[in-house]
Amino acid sequence: MEEKTKTKEKNIHNEKATKPKENKKNNKEIENLKNQIKEKDDKILRLNAEIQNIKKHAEEEKSLIIKYDGQNLIKTILETIDNFERAIVKDDDNLDDELSKFLSGFKMIYTNLIGALNSYGVQEIEALHKEFDPNCMQAVLTDKNEKYDSNIVTEVFQKGYIYKDKVIRPAMVKVNE
Repeated sequence: MEEKTKTKEKNIHNEKATKPKENKKNNKEIENLKNQIKEKDDKILRLNAEIQNIKKHAEEEKSLIIKYDGQNLIKTILETIDNFERAIVKDDDNLDDELSKFLSGFKMIYTNLIGALNSYGVQEIEALHKEFDPNCMQAVLTDKNEKYDSNIVTEVFQKGYIYKDKVIRPAMVKVNE
């Protein structure tokens, strides 16, 4: 019986000795799992923030597309406006009464087109005798005219236009040096 008691005591002693080892092992596993959960939570937060940024960027792009909808059509119409202006200038140079009557119709159409474009936010860039602005003007020639200060536009070759707040066609100009 003594032997049984000794064996039981030995087993109890061995169990006590292995329990702290198991507890340490379990604590390490728990700590590892907590760290993994923390990493996953951080990753989820970053992914959510990235998704929000993508949504915000997409909304901004969408609003810009909507804001400048029709820009290509306006650019095409501006080419027609240029042709009307070239034809109207002929009226000023010509003394023929028949041609003048014909071109007066052109002037009415031109005026209507300009009015329609203005109502949609298209404005001509005022360039003649203004200071050169590289943001809305393109210098194609320079001039040395003592009548004007340096960096002043002396001639406009092609009008520039702004659609809402965006330059859709810069003015082509001659700039005084």
